[in-house]
Amino acid sequence: MEIKIQSIHFDATEKLEAFIEKKIAKLEKTYEDIQKVEVQLKVVKPATAQNKETSVTVTVPGSTFHVEKVNDTFEEGIDLCVDSLKVQLQKNKEKLREY
Repeated sequence: MEIKIQSIHFDATEKLEAFIEKKIAKLEKTYEDIQKVEVQLKVVKPATAQNKETSVTVTVPGSTFHVEKVNDTFEEGIDLCVDSLKVQLQKNKEKLREY
């Protein structure tokens, strides 16, 4: 699984990148065939609350899943994105099993 982290309008710390990689790695427990994960971190309006935009795109054979969240912190955004993606991947896996 290839993880690509892109930070827009700021530089992501190593700690933040390690946190993201750890959380994204947990998605493999839900769905084994993940080919690529793209994480985009963007500071929308500096110095305001709810200004951290997190978007995660997961590519699996045959489909792509995308989640976008806006929060106070990137960690919170990543948590919510990963939870949302787990649900989407689980549904997709069940659909594939039915066929």
